[in-house]
Amino acid sequence: MRSVVLYAHPPEPDGLSIQGHFLWKGLLENHYDSWPCNPEGGLQKEFWYKNFKPEVAYGIGYWGNTPLLVHDPLKYGITPVPWFNADGWVANYHDDLSKLPLMFTTSEWVRQTYKRDGVDVKNMVPMHIGIDTDNYRPIKDMISVNKVRELLGIQPHEKMLLTVGGDVTSKGAQEMFKALAKVNEDFKDWKYICKSWPSDCAHQWHDEESKLIEELGIKDKVKFIEGSFSSEFMPYLLNAADVYCAPSRLEGFGMIQVEAMSCGKPVISINHMGPSETIINGKTGFLAKVAEKVMLEQEWVYPWMGFPEKQIIKFEEGKVFGYRADVEELTKFTTELLTNDTLREEMGKNARQHAINSFDYKFIARKVAEVTKDKLGII
Repeated sequence: MRSVVLYAHPPEPDGLSIQGHFLWKGLLENHYDSWPCNPEGGLQKEFWYKNFKPEVAYGIGYWGNTPLLVHDPLKYGITPVPWFNADGWVANYHDDLSKLPLMFTTSEWVRQTYKRDGVDVKNMVPMHIGIDTDNYRPIKDMISVNKVRELLGIQPHEKMLLTVGGDVTSKGAQEMFKALAKVNEDFKDWKYICKSWPSDCAHQWHDEESKLIEELGIKDKVKFIEGSFSSEFMPYLLNAADVYCAPSRLEGFGMIQVEAMSCGKPVISINHMGPSETIINGKTGFLAKVAEKVMLEQEWVYPWMGFPEKQIIKFEEGKVFGYRADVEELTKFTTELLTNDTLREEMGKNARQHAINSFDYKFIARKVAEVTKDKLGII
């Protein structure tokens, strides 16, 4: 089977680019002919399409990328196979996606989101994202790991909690603040590191986050950092943590949570969406129940979404647009992991093995190829 993988290439340090890059690498390592290509590649893309005549074009993105990842390959007689996440709600291209002989989604929850919003999902197959479990690993060089902790201001006797995201509020940091304020009543040897990308979104949330931790009386316990960290450094940051926390408000998969498990860290998250499919509750981490749903009654759409003009679409029924994890359960789970070293170590070992068995990119790429060949009848 010959394929191109359409993603931001050369790879960038973001989830979609990493998803595509490791699909391409995994296909090569499973002995399939494949070429990476930026969807905006112009001459380069036309070269791959016309010279190597791939049978399949895997496209990494979401429904809004349909013109580049679905329409474009079809012009060249190439079968598009999108591997999409969900971006809140599916506003357009329902017929185009429904007609595809095969489409992957990053989780069953994402598949159900497409179904909820009117897409025929009979040919959609959930496929979790693959990660590099050799890079994201437990690091034995404790001098280097402890240097990271020292640079973050973590004292030797303190436990470090970590959340990483484009912004940390979307990853559930505000729910964690409320839980940690309760934890702090009885256990005070902890610090919480919140790492975000330098972005407008993160900066907009920061004032609210700062106000909340001051009101809760834990301002001296929380440190905010930002930056574009490389895949070579991130395992050191994850290894520096004792517990990874991400009871996300909206999460189709949760790549960094899986990377944390691969580093041997237990993960606290939410018992819904992607995390409920990747984290084994009570074994590789804890999943707090959903306490609240945020509903969306209407939304703006734009020409870049494939609409003729900017307009508001009102929904016949409200759509769930976000979740909030139960703070009481987050408090309970966080206390258990901070105060029980044996439990934390056991869960970390389970998490590492689970990541190796279920999410290594070579394993995922092989599954993608096998499903593709079966569904499309490729020998």
